[in-house]
Amino acid sequence: MVDTILNTLHNAFSDLSYSDTYTQAQKCTRCPLATTRTKVVFNQGPVPCKLMLIGEAPGADEDIQGIPFVGRAGQLLTKMLEAVEIFRPNDIYITNTLKCRPPNNRTPLQSEIDYCQDFLLKQISEVQPRILILVGSPAMKTILHPDESISKIRGKWFNLTVDYMSESLRVMTIFHPSYLLRNASKEQGSPKWLTWMDLKEIKKTLDTL
Repeated sequence: MVDTILNTLHNAFSDLSYSDTYTQAQKCTRCPLATTRTKVVFNQGPVPCKLMLIGEAPGADEDIQGIPFVGRAGQLLTKMLEAVEIFRPNDIYITNTLKCRPPNNRTPLQSEIDYCQDFLLKQISEVQPRILILVGSPAMKTILHPDESISKIRGKWFNLTVDYMSESLRVMTIFHPSYLLRNASKEQGSPKWLTWMDLKEIKKTLDTL
């Protein structure tokens, strides 16, 4: 059974505009990551947007540039999206569960995810995606709270109720591109091949909306 934070999108920033929320994020001191970051990495992409992607957290390149998914993993993600004719930054809104880089790119702490949750909920409510892609385990656990591992969840559609549209939000989890860099095989059944199949399914569904 899947629980989800998207049953309601009301949060601490519900009464603020998107631009004001962005400003709040830039000066956020909710958690200790504020003392170690170079830049807040809020998003890339248009508002609103039919397609939204949530990753894990900024890495070193993202921390310097202030843009999500620009390092090696981000470059792979960009190539895979382009292969199914989804082009950054116009076709997709990209963000992370965390807006600041964890030291040494460690896995986000649950407390850090909790501090950033209001920003993420505000982004979803403003972007109003029809399809939500969750990249990696932290994003999957933040949105879906599943009992299964990512290998069991990835590639499956979940329909979630949100308050900005009458029909359900379509949600799919895919492997993180950093995992694909460590598993470079393109043979049928490999993580990279499975992700290619997932992205083709996402594009097929996007084209029907």
